[in-house]
Amino acid sequence: MKQKLCYFSLFEWGLILFSYTAIFLTFFLFDGKDYFNLFSSVIGIAALIFSAKGNPTGPLLMILFSIAYGIISYSFSYYGEMITYVGMSLPMSVWAFAAWFRHPSDKGHSETAVGAVRGREWWLIAFLTAAVTLLFYFILGALDTPNLIPSTFSVSTSFAACYLTARRSPYFALAYATNDVVLIVLWTLATLENIGYLSVTVCFTVFLINDLYSFFNWRRMSKRQKAN
Repeated sequence: MKQKLCYFSLFEWGLILFSYTAIFLTFFLFDGKDYFNLFSSVIGIAALIFSAKGNPTGPLLMILFSIAYGIISYSFSYYGEMITYVGMSLPMSVWAFAAWFRHPSDKGHSETAVGAVRGREWWLIAFLTAAVTLLFYFILGALDTPNLIPSTFSVSTSFAACYLTARRSPYFALAYATNDVVLIVLWTLATLENIGYLSVTVCFTVFLINDLYSFFNWRRMSKRQKAN
């Protein structure tokens, strides 16, 4: 039991406590009805916590979060978010889980080996992201998606983040942090129409903090693994 508790550092336990406190307080103060939103947030935070440690449990939980978040997005007609998470993030999370699990570090399967993206692959990512952005701009426009520009940008940042996650690059966390900023804007706009969505807005604010920590921790993991 002690070994399991020590898996997370004191700072990480503080981050976990802060994340869940923010989520539950916001939900019960401003929503208190849609427990599915709360369930989605709880799963999402858990996915980020394990992803920050390079644990394959992270992308495994992200599969479940993608389904839940897709349903929430559909409820507000954010079709881009629904298509992105169910049609892209979900299958790419399966790919990421397999990639992380197949490449354990010296710590075993509780931590994946940090990968790297170099040279021409960055150009490939840029090209694919641009193509996805252009394609979804017209798709979401045809679906009369609310807040078209940020919705489109959310798709492109999500694609880049998913790709980098599967490649085990520390920069996946920065891509997700960028996506979090876009989602904070999207769900703030939704909250102006329905206060019940405030819990989702706070959820992605907490996601942003966790993703920034993920980048820091993956850089630290990379240095340690190279030293070993």
